[in-house]
Amino acid sequence: MTEKRKIAFLGPRATFTESAVTFLFPDEVGVAYQTIPECMDAIQAGEVEVAVVPLENTIEGSVNLTLDYLIHEKPARIIAELTVPIRQQLMVHPDNTMRWNDVNCIYSHSHAIAQCHKFLHGQFNQTNYEYMTSTGAAAKYVSEHPKENIAAIANELAAKEYGLTIVRKDIHDYENNHTRFVVLQKEKHSISPPSNLSPVGQKTTLMITLPSDQAGALHQVLSAFAWRKLNLSKIESRPMKTGLGNYFFIIDIDAILDEILVPGAIAELEALGCSVTILGSYPFFHAN
Repeated sequence: MTEKRKIAFLGPRATFTESAVTFLFPDEVGVAYQTIPECMDAIQAGEVEVAVVPLENTIEGSVNLTLDYLIHEKPARIIAELTVPIRQQLMVHPDNTMRWNDVNCIYSHSHAIAQCHKFLHGQFNQTNYEYMTSTGAAAKYVSEHPKENIAAIANELAAKEYGLTIVRKDIHDYENNHTRFVVLQKEKHSISPPSNLSPVGQKTTLMITLPSDQAGALHQVLSAFAWRKLNLSKIESRPMKTGLGNYFFIIDIDAILDEILVPGAIAELEALGCSVTILGSYPFFHAN
């Protein structure tokens, strides 16, 4: 009998990250950690084999903590990606359902609160907000403080997990609200998804540092992909943390790391004086 793998995720229970783990690894053991860095530390420490962390949201953009920690602190390989639809719910303790319109404070992750800006501005523009490490942590806090007239923004799974009552459904500002989660591993290994799950496509993610004081360097970088007809689905700059004006670029290529095209582009970039690091070449999936 094969021993089940341990999968780190941003906890506590019933976060959107746990739903991503359940989708990709239904038969493995999920282990909750309080923060994204703790999830990634757990890989390096050997406490888990895999970690699942949020990378980008369609409304709020990249999760910079994930990117920066991945690059600067705890390098790991991206072995898969999953896009999950995000639906935010306003919930309270069952004892407070009659006075939910007058809550003193709303708890949630900063991204979740930002995703519900229009609703909150219209309904609770005088209410305080308290940022938590995750939406699940916010729901857990509300469940443990029934005497406080407070609310949480989280998902339906959290309401069920912590016995809360949803008083307003689907309060996110935009219907097309999705989050990309990446699956990280210390060493490069392929993922074995459930038999009924097929990848939507393949990606390769590179970190590129441009040569200093070279005019047109970024144009030359993009040209190396363009003439090979390699489509770039994302390009983003992040500070190198070595001084103002120093950046590296994260580039997503809609192609697997083959033996010709992508290696050829990397060789051309290195010939231009760029530093190139492969963060992963992996399948990506969509959850319904």
